[in-house]
Amino acid sequence: MRQPTQTAKVNHPWSKDALLIKAQRYAQEMLSHSRDDWRFGLTSTFVLEFLARAALANISPALLADSKDWNNIFYALGHTPTAPKYLPRSIDLSAVLSRLKDIHPNFTPDLEGFAAQHINRRNEELHAGTTPFDGLPPTWLANFYLTASVLLDAVGERLAFLVGGSEEAFAKQLIDASRDESAKAVNKAVAAHKTVWEATDATERAKLEKQAGVWATRQSGHRVKCPACTSDALLIGAPITAPIRKLENDLIIETQDYLPSKFECVACKLKISGLPQLTACNLGATYKSTFTYDAADYYAPDDAYMGYEDDNNEP
Repeated sequence: MRQPTQTAKVNHPWSKDALLIKAQRYAQEMLSHSRDDWRFGLTSTFVLEFLARAALANISPALLADSKDWNNIFYALGHTPTAPKYLPRSIDLSAVLSRLKDIHPNFTPDLEGFAAQHINRRNEELHAGTTPFDGLPPTWLANFYLTASVLLDAVGERLAFLVGGSEEAFAKQLIDASRDESAKAVNKAVAAHKTVWEATDATERAKLEKQAGVWATRQSGHRVKCPACTSDALLIGAPITAPIRKLENDLIIETQDYLPSKFECVACKLKISGLPQLTACNLGATYKSTFTYDAADYYAPDDAYMGYEDDNNEP
């Protein structure tokens, strides 16, 4: 006689809580890497998927079930199917995103498009010989955090639940900067400087470019290309993470993520202040500062002879 079906454990694998815990786990791993590290980008895609599935499961885990087999719905409702060799099967992520777009007005087609594009990078990473996260500028971060915020709001949580308060504050800066329409006026200033630059004598431009290259090398900041004249220029910002140090071949490599706040080019005299304005002209991405120290010098006392008297034992 066939045994009656049994109810699964309370913490169902497709439940909102189980999926949110998984999202937190990958978010912790994501934040252990620099924002321009390929592992940061890759793990962020897992975070996004688990958040999306949690938002749908918050309505009902049955919405995650592949309806081609009714046993999947039965399983999603908390029961244990008795079908031979049964393995639970959920819908793919594209279907999850499509359903969320129709259910939650704040999950707009733009956010759906970003999520699909970002997940496609993961698929390319896992199923092809290419490395889409290598060298990928973190300009996607604002959309990532905005999408995550909307999905978390759908389950009654804030972004801090996922990444902590300090990272939430940083994310809010990125989101606000990306939404600041007035900041796009900075592109007029960029265009004006470009017009003046192109009208400058070629010999003078070459001289200014050389001077800018020397200046950008000697000054403190992150070197980038000027959007108006393409000369070497600098971004100045503030650290947003604690330094990460690792030992490599008797050297201490210290890296730290920065959020830019100012830009200056001494060649065409273009200056830009404020994250919204920098974001509007594609200069608002976080950047990484790297310092290298000799391990022996790094860990040595400031003064190895502190406390000793001068040796004056002269004849």
